[in-house]
Amino acid sequence: MNALPLSGVRVLELGNYIAAPTAARMLADFGAEVIKVERPGTGDELRNWRLYSGTTSMLYRTINRNKKSIVLDLRTEQGRQDVIDLAAKCDIVLENFRPGTLEKWGLSPEILSEKNPDLIITRISAFGQTGPMSERPGFAAVAESYGGFRNLVGDPDRPPVRVGVSIGDSIAGLYAAFGCVMALFQRQTAKDTLSLEQRSIDVALNESILSMMESLIPDYLAYGVERERTGGRMEGIAPSNAYMCNDGKSVVVAGNGDAIFQRYMNTIERPDLGADPELATNAGRWKRRDELDAAISVWTGMRSRDEALKQLDAAGVPSGPIYTAADVVADEQYAARNMIQHFEVDTGADEPADVGFVGVVPVIGDRSLPIRSVGPDLGEHTREVLSTLLGRTDEEMDA
Repeated sequence: MNALPLSGVRVLELGNYIAAPTAARMLADFGAEVIKVERPGTGDELRNWRLYSGTTSMLYRTINRNKKSIVLDLRTEQGRQDVIDLAAKCDIVLENFRPGTLEKWGLSPEILSEKNPDLIITRISAFGQTGPMSERPGFAAVAESYGGFRNLVGDPDRPPVRVGVSIGDSIAGLYAAFGCVMALFQRQTAKDTLSLEQRSIDVALNESILSMMESLIPDYLAYGVERERTGGRMEGIAPSNAYMCNDGKSVVVAGNGDAIFQRYMNTIERPDLGADPELATNAGRWKRRDELDAAISVWTGMRSRDEALKQLDAAGVPSGPIYTAADVVADEQYAARNMIQHFEVDTGADEPADVGFVGVVPVIGDRSLPIRSVGPDLGEHTREVLSTLLGRTDEEMDA
């Protein structure tokens, strides 16, 4: 296999949970050597999240794939010195502690950069490293609320709900990975050594969410519009929703394009709606969204999911099933692009189990790059890393 895009890049990950580990996972997926520092005994707390059996959750193995795990005790002088020495041999340090934590440990960006003036330091926190809220702790749930996202999720007559994944952490991780690659590119093309400020990437969870909110803010400031929860719909776009079929399964249909709408209405045997001049534009359809959804629901309610999707597909109307995990695993499209990759994994049973993991995104070529390894056991690479990079002897590591 040809060299991966980030081969030769070394990353030191000082992070727990999801945000920084997600960023480091993306870098590792594309060839970076990622050294994950974990605390003695327990390691990253993610090892125990959604742990149904065994000692290491599939969530940890997913987010920390393709990495090396070392154990260092940052409460000790030796552990902190090891971090400083490792940073001197890395391109990037990634961390997601509460602002001020690294400084309290004597591991500030200034100290980490003393031996490595090219070091890129990417920091993820709830509200960023500056500003009046910078020192406040916060997980993705809080950031999603501050970013305006939570207010739009759910039905209008009920309290806001949360989506089923830590989307705020994952989006922040994406931005952090982008920031790392951007800084690497700038470092490579710059004529002079970059300043610490230029090498410092500051990712806030709340800002990461806010940046995904499309025109939420300009709509409010330009028109005084406060967007509201719309359930399965999208504000100002119709018809686009989920509809129940007669086999108890649902389909999502996005028939909101002007040309698509006419084909859509012909397919559901309502050409009168397709020919209605008031419904020719999206604005008119949004005003009559309840009427449209009712008509569509009548049609889907008389068909099975597969039958409805077959007819919609034949008419060129964008639609699809609402997948469960079982549906994803059995899907031919995902299989064709190597998006479910299997490994023998310890799940706490007598024998390792065959477990599928989601492949690498984006695809380079025509299939997902292979995952090299799933998340490592705690401290699996401590001796390898400390002896190879820092020249530590067995006696020093034992101590």
